[in-house]
Amino acid sequence: MPANPAADDKAQFNVYLPRELIRRAKYASIDAGQSLSRLVEEALTAHLERLGRDKEGQDKEGQVRS
Repeated sequence: MPANPAADDKAQFNVYLPRELIRRAKYASIDAGQSLSRLVEEALTAHLERLGRDKEGQDKEGQVRS
């Protein structure tokens, strides 16, 4: 059993992206030796952290914004 069971709580999430971006992401994941899902997870997490969002989607003031 994993040390953090919540870390393995995954769900499928479909989005539409430009084909060129998908191609670049696929090649980047291959170059990094990781799955495409992992690369996208890391990129999205980093982006949300730069925006100041916590894991519950709240901003630094504790407000949930759409």
